[in-house]
Amino acid sequence: MSSKLNENLEQYFLELIIGKRTTPKDQLMLLLLFVISRFYRAVVQFRMWLYDKRIIRNRAIGCLVVSIGNLSCGGTGKTPVVEVFAKTLSHKGRKVAILSRGYRSKQRSLWVKLTQKFSSKKMEVPPKVVSDGKNLLLDSAYAGDEPYMLANNLTDVVVLVDKDRVKAGLYAIDEFGTDTLIMDDGFQYMSLKPHINIVLVDSTDPFGNHHVLPRGILREPVKNIRRADYVFLTKSAGGKHLRHLKAFIRRHNRRAEIIECCHKPMYLEKVYKKGEREPLEMLRGKRVAALSAIAVPESFEAFVRQLGGNIVQAQHFADHHRFTQQEIIDFINKAKKANAEMIITTEKDAVRMPRLERQDIPVYFMRVEIDILSGQESFDQCISRICFM
Repeated sequence: MSSKLNENLEQYFLELIIGKRTTPKDQLMLLLLFVISRFYRAVVQFRMWLYDKRIIRNRAIGCLVVSIGNLSCGGTGKTPVVEVFAKTLSHKGRKVAILSRGYRSKQRSLWVKLTQKFSSKKMEVPPKVVSDGKNLLLDSAYAGDEPYMLANNLTDVVVLVDKDRVKAGLYAIDEFGTDTLIMDDGFQYMSLKPHINIVLVDSTDPFGNHHVLPRGILREPVKNIRRADYVFLTKSAGGKHLRHLKAFIRRHNRRAEIIECCHKPMYLEKVYKKGEREPLEMLRGKRVAALSAIAVPESFEAFVRQLGGNIVQAQHFADHHRFTQQEIIDFINKAKKANAEMIITTEKDAVRMPRLERQDIPVYFMRVEIDILSGQESFDQCISRICFM
C-alpha cells in the first residue's frame, strides 16, 4: 500500500473519530469501528492479564530501564521529554542509550531480509545504530525522524532502532557499556521489564473520546494508567480543567507523581543552514507561512501566533509525512503568492525535508524544549531515583 493511500486512510479515520464526518455511511463505519474497538480492548486486557499472572514473562536484562510512553496515539510531545531525560541522566554520569522502534523508518532491503531468513547460520541482524554517542551515523529516512532528531541533539547518548527492544538493549550493554536504557514509546512494550514507567498525557486533549483504537485514539484503556510511576501533563496551561484532569488520573492511580510541563519555544534555526539561529522576536509582525506534518499542528501554529507571527499560508500533512522536493517547491510558491516573508516548520518536520537548491524564501524550524511548571521536586526525585538504583 502506498504511503499516500496510507495517509489518506489515516486522515479519513481521524476525521471519523473526532466527528468531522457525519453522513449515514460514516455513521455506519463508526458503528463498525466501535465493534472492532471492543474486541481490540479485550485483546489488550487479556495480554495484560497474561503478563500480570506471569503466564508470559517480561525480561530483565541487568540494566536500569526507563520507559517513556503514552496511552494515546501521538501528539503528546514525547520526543522533547525523552531528550530532557537522556540529557539530564547523561550529565549526571549515567551511560545512556535510547531504544526506539523507528516508526515509519525505512526497512532493511529485501535482500538482507532474505539472506537473514534463509542463511544456514541464522545470523541475528543487529539494531540500527543511529548514533554511537559521538557520531550521527544514519539519515532520517533510515533511522526514523524522532530517533534522528534525538541523535542530532544529544551527545554522549547512544540511539538504537529496532522493533525488538530486548535485543537492542542487550546490544547497547554489550557494545557501548550502557547502564541506563530509555525505552522511547515503551508503555505498551511489555517484553522488556521497566524499572520506572513514565506516561505522558496531553492536557489539552487527554484521552480523546475515551475509546480505544480504532474508534478512538487510545492504545489501551485509561484505567491502565495505574501502571505509571510518573505522569507528565504536557502542554499545560493550568486552570480549572487541569485540576479536574488530575483528580481523574488520581481515581485510576493514587501513587504516581504528577508533573506539569509545557513546550517552550527557544529559537528559530535555518533548515538548510545548520547552526544559523535567530531569536524568536524575529517573528513579531512578520507574514509567515506555516508548514507541518505532526499529530497536532494547531499547537505549533498557536506558538507562531503567540510570538507575533501573522500566518498568511498554512498547510498540514499527515503525521510523519516524508516531504518530496516538489511538495516543498509548491509550498514555497504558495508562500510567495501570499507575500510571506518566511516559512516556519517544526524541528521534527525539518529532518524530513529534502535538500533544495532553490531557496527563494528563508525556511526556519522552531526549536521547542520542555519547561517544568510544577512538580520540579518530583522530577528531581525521579532523576535521583534513576541515578541511585
